Amino acid sequence: MRRSNASDYFEFDTEGGNAESFHRPSNAEVVLQDEEDLMWEAISRLPSMKQGRFAILKRTSSEIEHDTEGERESGTAETIDVTRLDRSRRELVVKKALATDDQDNYKLLSAIKDRLDRVGLEVPKVEVRFQNLNIEANAQIGSRALPNLLNVARDFFERILIGLRILRPNKCRLHILKDISGIVKPGRMTLLLGPPGSGKSTLLLALAGKLDYKSLKVSGDITYNGTNLNEFYVRRTSAYISQTDNHLPELTVRETFDFAARCQGASEGMAGCMKELTKLETENNIRPTPEIDAFMKASSVGGKKHSISTDYILKVLGLDVCSETVVGSDMQRGVSGGQRKRVTTGEMIVGPRKTLFMDEISTGLDSSTTFQIVKCVKNFVHLMEGTVLMGLLQPAPETYELFDNIMFISEGYMVYQGPREDVLEFFESLGFKLPPRKGVADFLQEVTSKKDQAQYWVDPSKPYEFIPVSKMADAFKNSRFGRSLESTLNVPYDKSRIHPSALSKTKYAAPKWELLKSCFAREKLLITRHRFLYIFRTCQIRSRA
Repeated sequence: MRRSNASDYFEFDTEGGNAESFHRPSNAEVVLQDEEDLMWEAISRLPSMKQGRFAILKRTSSEIEHDTEGERESGTAETIDVTRLDRSRRELVVKKALATDDQDNYKLLSAIKDRLDRVGLEVPKVEVRFQNLNIEANAQIGSRALPNLLNVARDFFERILIGLRILRPNKCRLHILKDISGIVKPGRMTLLLGPPGSGKSTLLLALAGKLDYKSLKVSGDITYNGTNLNEFYVRRTSAYISQTDNHLPELTVRETFDFAARCQGASEGMAGCMKELTKLETENNIRPTPEIDAFMKASSVGGKKHSISTDYILKVLGLDVCSETVVGSDMQRGVSGGQRKRVTTGEMIVGPRKTLFMDEISTGLDSSTTFQIVKCVKNFVHLMEGTVLMGLLQPAPETYELFDNIMFISEGYMVYQGPREDVLEFFESLGFKLPPRKGVADFLQEVTSKKDQAQYWVDPSKPYEFIPVSKMADAFKNSRFGRSLESTLNVPYDKSRIHPSALSKTKYAAPKWELLKSCFAREKLLITRHRFLYIFRTCQIRSRA
């Protein structure tokens, strides 16, 4: 047990130069600190296999029921088994770790980062690069594009004749992405902008390894930390958050997150980190903050029906108020449209993935909620070296300011990529200027449009003439921003810096038996909730037999 010193008993007030004011802790506070020291000493003497199971949880007087008068003054501390936490304890651990009643994760993530830095542990980083990426598709045009019975039958027989080389394909060649290159760096918030139909969703799907290569012609290179996509499991390394909401409407928000956490192995990353972290802290005689230690140990527990990662995501996304409400659908009443959109985001970020490709997550959300979610993602990126490429259509000015880099594409061309502060300088070099009281994101959406481009022209040396997107893309390649990007891409990534756990080498995040139990438990739950329907159908089948 550590010895007490003067700083434990006196807190000098340096504000205003008043060095004489001080705070003397009460006897209850001294007793509480001594109890905490004894608990740490007891945990440190446990076998290394059991140290990860126990943590210290502090509770204030408002969180304690039926206490003595002494305990009401300063609360109490207790040792908890993180493998056996009930719902109230999990929520309390998350609340203590967040250290705020607001929808903000900055204090928690900064405390985790400080704990890792004290022992010299590095967090995994992923840098995503794409070079000369071309994506084309053969599309039917006119009435043939309609998915009716006649067209489906014609397409079927046409594919047979084309396969036998009797008939040549007669389809329109659609260029979705046209020889674009770029880089998504860890620790930098990157915003993907572009008008509708510019290829944003296709780019995000390509980087996440979710493209349908059977119907598309893809060329170019995509690498993670200099590693090709076929050398690791990209779908376990990154997460693509779709702009459509596909959920089981009968499950509640909490059940949806719990199932996603079990399948994605939410505890996988933290479990490996905690073993090494505990070892280094013991060797260096470093004592962690109890609240952060309890949260990290609870996050490393796997194979449980309920995960503390669920409670954390519910709190951060503001879904804790509707956690027991079914998700619902167009045919079943459930959470609101904005809450369902946040469920789509939370379902993918509840896992341990640090590379996120987010496609129009603001659809159906108000600007305040969008700002809060983007702010929490920014904290994750800056503090935990995450890699995020987020596509938004028209973000509000305060949301736009949260990003570090801008990636702007239009008509399949890369028009600009670089720091957010320099995007206006590039377009001013082309003769366009942002007018007062106009949002930068709105300006970028309209400056490539033939209908709206003229209003931004300010070059007095020559009359206005429409500049197509292809010429803007060429101007970017020849600008200092394009040359800087090209020089960065020409330098190969140093693979010696790759963290062992940065890229996933296994196909599944959890053992197959654990995945089977998770799926079986979910189906059993759904059958139980629709007991009447299943009994009615069974009786109906028997009566027909």
